[in-house]
Amino acid sequence: MDKNTWIGFLLIAAIIVGFSMINRPSKEEIAERQRVSDSIRAMRSLELEAQQLSAAISETSEVRDQKSEIGNQLSDEELTGRLQAAYGDFAESARGTEDFVSLENERVRLMFTTKGGRLYRAELKEYKAYGDTVNDLHLFTGDESDMAFTLITANNRIISTQNLYFEPIIKNDSVLIMRLKAGCEDVSLDFVYTLPSNEYMWHFDIVPHQLEQVLAQNVSTIEMQWRQKVPQQEKGRKFEEKYAQLQYMDIGGSIDELNSDRKPAKKKEAGKMRWIAYKDQFFSTVLISEDGFESPLLEAKGEKNGSGYIRSYTTTTAIRFNLRDKVSLRYYTGPNHYNTLKAYDKGLEKQDRLQLKSLVPLGWKIVSWVNVILVIPMFDLFSSWGLSIGLIILLMTIVIKLIILPFVFKSYQSTAKMRVLKPQIDEINAKFPPEKMQERQQATMALYQRAGVNPMGGCLPMLFQMPVVMAMFWFFPTAIELRGKSFLWADDLSTYDSIISWSTPIPLLGDHLSLFCILFSIVNIAYTYITMQTQATGNDPSQKMMKWMMYLMPLMFFFIFNDYAAGLSYYYLLALFFSIMQTMIFRWTTDDAKILAEMEANAKKKAAAKPQSGLAARLQKMQQEQLRQAREQAKQQAKRR
Repeated sequence: MDKNTWIGFLLIAAIIVGFSMINRPSKEEIAERQRVSDSIRAMRSLELEAQQLSAAISETSEVRDQKSEIGNQLSDEELTGRLQAAYGDFAESARGTEDFVSLENERVRLMFTTKGGRLYRAELKEYKAYGDTVNDLHLFTGDESDMAFTLITANNRIISTQNLYFEPIIKNDSVLIMRLKAGCEDVSLDFVYTLPSNEYMWHFDIVPHQLEQVLAQNVSTIEMQWRQKVPQQEKGRKFEEKYAQLQYMDIGGSIDELNSDRKPAKKKEAGKMRWIAYKDQFFSTVLISEDGFESPLLEAKGEKNGSGYIRSYTTTTAIRFNLRDKVSLRYYTGPNHYNTLKAYDKGLEKQDRLQLKSLVPLGWKIVSWVNVILVIPMFDLFSSWGLSIGLIILLMTIVIKLIILPFVFKSYQSTAKMRVLKPQIDEINAKFPPEKMQERQQATMALYQRAGVNPMGGCLPMLFQMPVVMAMFWFFPTAIELRGKSFLWADDLSTYDSIISWSTPIPLLGDHLSLFCILFSIVNIAYTYITMQTQATGNDPSQKMMKWMMYLMPLMFFFIFNDYAAGLSYYYLLALFFSIMQTMIFRWTTDDAKILAEMEANAKKKAAAKPQSGLAARLQKMQQEQLRQAREQAKQQAKRR
């Protein structure tokens, strides 16, 4: 290697070493991380013992049940002794009866159980499950969700809160305290739930009271296990499975996800996290920690079709905890609604923002930008007028078609220029056989240059439309505003509008036919026919093949969009109608003879501006004669019309 290469390698090495030294944590940070890691490892290494104790708990429960049935075979002293051996100061909290307490506001209804002091059921009062017009939609209920914390006592007992009974203390309509007593009246661990008015987000605080003599003081974290099954809520399972994810944001603000189909569960060990979300297509349960979740182990598993569930999620993590300060967490139990989630970042500095709006999938960066800047504000504006959902989509279609109209017109003009030059192109093709392809291409490009035609002129304007088209493709299947909204024969525009269904799925087609998709495909064939009439096509076999491919595209779209949201197919149907109208208007207002005259004038200007040699002049004269002949042919065709 030469000298410059060695210098380059040395500079790269110096940069890497310098960067690592600058970002190297301090001794205090290393010690703190090691202490947290050791605490987590210590708790997880005792999981076997915890399981054994849990089995002992179950045994005492069974014994207690047998005691009432068989007749005092186990004395109170013996039962108390077993509970004392298993739970120590929490022995009295190990027996009790499960009871339920609720908090609710205008949007959510939360039910808590005294067994484990956990959230038992979460209902959204503004939504219903598909096909259920009576009951409020529940995100989970009963054993579909569980949250347990592992406590280490002063004498190294491992206790899980899921086996203990809490005492409910209702402070007011918005605050509930679940109190876990540890022997004395003033010694306890409180789970404090606070539900603000008209909110989907609420607070969950863990508050210790005088537990210094009860719990181990050398542990700086408390282990938490949170699991939840996501029930199927929608008509079409396909898109629920597609958008169901375990999503999370690390402490630095980066957002990632863990997804799983019906294959074996996917697990992931991650770094410190700010929040963890269990989400499906339209709803999410999010747990947020300001201090962060330490070394979480994430697991996502797909559930079988017919089980009634989409996914199962589990998180095992640790939270910073000491015996003097409370632990502050937040829950979000609500819809994946962009503006609702975005509002939680209002007024916050960039480093403090939760970025929960990322729970709404809006496509790639350039596509999501169109959705955020154009589509969502436009939808909200038309919705604020109190219009029906069908009329809102119609108005959105009109506005979008007007926005991209200049690009469409530019594309049509380029296509028209190519069409009127077709006679000259045919002459070039006749003059130069396929064996002289290079000469044919050179002559064709020379014609385009003199006529001022760009062969890509019809394609480039279409590229500017793609972000808008793709934005709508992402918006409709994930827009909760369409959920449950009916239009014409479609009872829910967020899913497919099946008019015929059958039990056994057909490959590529599925188990139904969507009427909006059928209409969209039919109109797409008509639009393809009209478009092909306006384009220059020759006898080239490749052009004929391309023509048939254009007619096959609507058929392919039918199989693709048959499962998609009816709102999306309805939008594409309207867009095609307007495209056909635009094309017809362009045809009626376009004069081929005028286009040829303009191209001839451009060719003369170029010739006058740049004197040419004898050969070039003869070629120029020949091309001008071809343009003149083409203009005469166009005039004759216009007269025949």
